[in-house]
Amino acid sequence: MAKPELLDDEIGRKLAQAEQSGELKSARGYGKPLEPEEGWNQTPPELRMGFKILKDAGVVPPEVELFHRRARLREQLSCAGDDTERTAIAKELCMLEQHIALRLDAIRVSGRV
Repeated sequence: MAKPELLDDEIGRKLAQAEQSGELKSARGYGKPLEPEEGWNQTPPELRMGFKILKDAGVVPPEVELFHRRARLREQLSCAGDDTERTAIAKELCMLEQHIALRLDAIRVSGRV
């Protein structure tokens, strides 16, 4: 396995070569500030890097799936017609929010990213 210092040096050399050749100027977003991704500010800081790596690899963390489910339930709740349907959706949403809170708390306590 390569030493981190050697890897850092190689990355630095490649970036310098790309900059000298003008290759970096054709990169998407060159010279512009980075835009924060959706949900970046809402994601706990200790989870951001791990979630970013998973996202770039095309993997969605289970917690993100839970957030999507919560958004769908909120939409269903806002469109629900009768009280019975609203009550059932609200109950499911409440249970899901508790589950999300427990998952995020467990992640924070364990330090898992």
